[in-house]
Amino acid sequence: VSYIESACKPAANWRIGTEHEKFAYNTETHRRLPYEGTPGIRAVLEGLLQFGWQGVYEEGNIIALLDGKGGSVTLEPGGQFELSGAPLSTIHETCSEVHTHLHQVKQVCEPMNADMVGLGFDPEWRREDITWMPKGRYKIMRDYMPTRGAHGIDMMIRTCTVQVNLDFGSEQDMIRKMRVSVA
Repeated sequence: VSYIESACKPAANWRIGTEHEKFAYNTETHRRLPYEGTPGIRAVLEGLLQFGWQGVYEEGNIIALLDGKGGSVTLEPGGQFELSGAPLSTIHETCSEVHTHLHQVKQVCEPMNADMVGLGFDPEWRREDITWMPKGRYKIMRDYMPTRGAHGIDMMIRTCTVQVNLDFGSEQDMIRKMRVSVA
């Protein structure tokens, strides 16, 4: 209880943080993008650098982007692109942030015959059709998940979500926001 209570904030300090995931695919073949190649996930990330994003690298591979304002673009295990938005004051700022991101992605993807789509689950491509992103922790997860059930790998590489992070002022406020979001 004290841990959750420690996150309470006065309303003047409340922020909204959104996470927006989407599948990247080749517009000619409709196959999901691999990490390497053109079109490819690496090429899309590198293309977004022109908009002022800073690259994050692991073993020479670009694996994420930072905007310097609290936002980032990260990769899920199957190459899903995730905008992790900055903590913003209003829903209007969040909407603008997402639209700016989608506009940048479109500018980078279109010339290389790629696009992105937000779907909850990839209904078309099987596990073996999807390449894994070159992040060390994903190999660990890929080996571990099958020991816990039959669908963990699908969750990792074949799903996309939209999430929101909301600040709260009290336990009652947190409960109310949770109930509204679930409804």
